[in-house]
Amino acid sequence: MKLYLRLLNYIKPYLPRFILAVVCIVVATAGNLFIPWIIQNVIDDVLAAKDMQMLNLIAVGIVVVFLLRGIFFFGQTYLMSYIGQKVVIDIREAVYRHLQRLSLSYYEKRQTGSIMSYVTNDVGVLQNALVESIIELVTESAVLIGSMAAMFYIHWKLSLLTFITLPLVAQAISIFGKRLRNASRITQERAADITSVLQETISAVRVIKSFVREDYEIGRFNKENYYNFRAQMKTAQLTATLTPIIEFLGAIGVTIIIWYGGREVINGDLTAGALIAFLIYVVNITNPIKRLSRVYANIQRALAAAQRVFDVLDTEPEIQDLPDAVDLPAITGRLTFEQVDFSYKPGELALKELSLVAEPGQMLAIVGPSGAGKTTIANLIPRFYDPLQGRITIDGYDVKTVTLKSLREQIGIVPQETVLFNGTVYENILYGNLDATEQEIIVAAKAANAHEFIQAMPEGYATQIGERGSKLSGGQRQRIAIARAILKDPRVLILDEATSALDTESEKLVQEALDKLMVGRTSFVIAHRLSTVQRADLIIVMEKGRIVEQGTHHELIAARGLYSKLYQVQFADK
Repeated sequence: MKLYLRLLNYIKPYLPRFILAVVCIVVATAGNLFIPWIIQNVIDDVLAAKDMQMLNLIAVGIVVVFLLRGIFFFGQTYLMSYIGQKVVIDIREAVYRHLQRLSLSYYEKRQTGSIMSYVTNDVGVLQNALVESIIELVTESAVLIGSMAAMFYIHWKLSLLTFITLPLVAQAISIFGKRLRNASRITQERAADITSVLQETISAVRVIKSFVREDYEIGRFNKENYYNFRAQMKTAQLTATLTPIIEFLGAIGVTIIIWYGGREVINGDLTAGALIAFLIYVVNITNPIKRLSRVYANIQRALAAAQRVFDVLDTEPEIQDLPDAVDLPAITGRLTFEQVDFSYKPGELALKELSLVAEPGQMLAIVGPSGAGKTTIANLIPRFYDPLQGRITIDGYDVKTVTLKSLREQIGIVPQETVLFNGTVYENILYGNLDATEQEIIVAAKAANAHEFIQAMPEGYATQIGERGSKLSGGQRQRIAIARAILKDPRVLILDEATSALDTESEKLVQEALDKLMVGRTSFVIAHRLSTVQRADLIIVMEKGRIVEQGTHHELIAARGLYSKLYQVQFADK
């Protein structure tokens, strides 16, 4: 109930429309309750007395009632659909907004397809609970209450006999409701698994084809599809079992009514018209109970989805601004690590007592074998993660004490795997500074050695580059990413293996662009290719989370330590 009430809170902004919709539902429902009274009058008064004038009035009344019912039915359907769509939009926006604010660790622990499923499948399920289910809930409840009131008015003893089966119906709904909710939760999880497999295989289609693993992936998808089928059938089985049980209990009630009511008519204590009207009202309460059981099942399915959605909304970002965080002023770029420890997994330190100083405008290179902790340093500077111990400062400000926005606005990152958006070249460069002018974008592209190849494209800067820049080469994508970073004009720059995936010609062009980008900025260059860091002001050599050497290229070569060995291995490979 708490979960459903929380869901209904999203209706509050549309409360006037919701109240009007409920009024329309009640009025439209009243038309259904009017018919049995008319039938009773026709049997007991009109047909017995052969009153033609009354028959004409009743005929006109039926037409008017159903005309009004149609008008109010349109009102209820349109208003509830409007509210349902708006609420779904609001929830989807809230989930997406919250996902944008969650820390990187949240995404690393979950499959992309599962996260996508929250915004698409789960929120979509809620729409049914907030439109069709609420309409049916209010409609059938009104019919149920109105019919019960009319039944007691006609014959209270017969009504009491009718409701003997109601506690059994309520118990059946309660038992099956719990099972339906659990089955629905599993169904939602299976749907998310399918989305995950789909997302993975579509994004990795080149790898799949290169390894000729189409049949393997088809098998993997079919396996998840089958699990989803099993989950769906479990839900269908429970729903299919609940409905006939309720119908059987209802049939018992109808049998009691026919026997006892017929006896009352024979004894003269009830008219034939009243008994028929009573039976119609019984049907009126049987159908709502049956439909309400279906609504209850739908709501249980929706609550399973709502639980997943609210779990996302209730997840607190691990990295967020402190209550007294201040905006970081314009910095010169002096950055320090002071006895920093960090761990991705409990008991496994990725960094151990790491201390270093990068002066403003200095190029600091970080090298070492895989798993040494190089990328971890890059992740800690913009506070993608927080250290377990120690602190990181920029111009004397502890990065934890400043707002994330003001910190990250002054840090530029050019990663190894360039991420571009499905849009134009212009839009992708503009992403670095949304307020930039066209001329500033061109200047940034020229500085990144990208202007020439952009101009040669069919539509120049207006050329669509495809999903993740699929229509561009690796070097072109990287240069657009550099242009984007240049446009941002950060004071601290992080280059994480920015040229490692490029061919020699592309690397040369990209390296020239990076050299221009690094001028006057504090730069952290993470590289496997030691040829790219020889001009660094300071080279930090990492091994197993610690700094084992530091100095210039010539100093480290002369020291004949780890750096010298790594350099010799790379030189030998050439």
